Amino acid sequence: MTSIGGAEMVDWNLAVATATRLVRPGPEISREEARAVVAELRRHAKASEEHVRLFTRMIPEGTEPEDTPVLVVDRAGWIKANAAGFRELLRPLLAKMESRRPGGPGGAVLGAVGGKVTGVELGMLLSFLASRILGQYETFAPATRELPGSADGGGGGRLLLVAPNIVHVERELDVDPHDFRLWVALHEETHRTQFTGVPWLRDHLQGEIQTFLDETDVDPMTFLERLREAAQSLSGAGRPEGERGEESGRSLVDIVQTPAQREVLGRLTAVMSLLEGHADFVMDGVGPEVVGSVAEIREKFQRRRAQGAGRLDQALRKLLGLDAKLRQYKDGEKFVRSVVEEVGMDGFNRVWTSPNTLPTKAEIAKPAEWVARVHRTAES
Repeated sequence: MTSIGGAEMVDWNLAVATATRLVRPGPEISREEARAVVAELRRHAKASEEHVRLFTRMIPEGTEPEDTPVLVVDRAGWIKANAAGFRELLRPLLAKMESRRPGGPGGAVLGAVGGKVTGVELGMLLSFLASRILGQYETFAPATRELPGSADGGGGGRLLLVAPNIVHVERELDVDPHDFRLWVALHEETHRTQFTGVPWLRDHLQGEIQTFLDETDVDPMTFLERLREAAQSLSGAGRPEGERGEESGRSLVDIVQTPAQREVLGRLTAVMSLLEGHADFVMDGVGPEVVGSVAEIREKFQRRRAQGAGRLDQALRKLLGLDAKLRQYKDGEKFVRSVVEEVGMDGFNRVWTSPNTLPTKAEIAKPAEWVARVHRTAES
């Protein structure tokens, strides 16, 4: 990365080491049971491919999409993969911030100390998230020997299933473990189908994210302060209740957002709502055929999503914008369900035609407006 005086804005190695050291231990499980869980998750991921293809009809028969690996990882593996992904996505933003680093003694101190401080604080955030993510389809991180990517060598393009977190949640919810593992695999496989079945989607999403970051107008000290606010939430060292100002109810993304970013953020919110809602719709749509206890799993999982793990968990989720992600699941699923009910699955799949057919943020809330724009315009 671009650096001044040999020091980076973020010490990524320290971030990974900190997160790995601080992350909560996984559930107690024997070596034999752990091997069985990993093998079962891989089987479910493979079986989910056919289930999702048949239900979504996104990939035409006879077409083979890009081959991407399925990796069953522990919490440390998730941390390494996501630190690499963050580093890749944030590269232009951090280079921009480097160029604005003050010169003289102050800049030297920031270069020597700032990267370490930020690395520790980012590590704290990664450790928090690493015990909560069940799986993800990773599109941006570069491929490595330890974490391979797509077969074409383009990097990224890998499905991660976090085995200890899946076991922890299935035990916490007291649901059938085999059904729950398949249910999770269906959700994540839907994300893989979205990106492998829609060739332009990855570049479009990456372009939107980079546009958002390019518009970020934040100096290095402000960036460090925002990370510090999030990290303090982990230790309960935030400001007392009576001293919290207007910003205490805003997420980290809201705090650094400039007016020029709002339009981009609206489009990003709409796309993420579509992707997450579609995955929820598919996992429940396929569920009754292959997951016998899907209704029980959904009810218990939704309750867990809404409640969080406590006040500290809820505060940090809000600061990181994770509450907005929960709304994306809910709003996006309603959008997909409404459109499918009105125009069928093939009619819904017009959403994948081009960036112009993606729903706007307003259309996510009012699906009939998307149908009118995309279907009636095409038919007139």
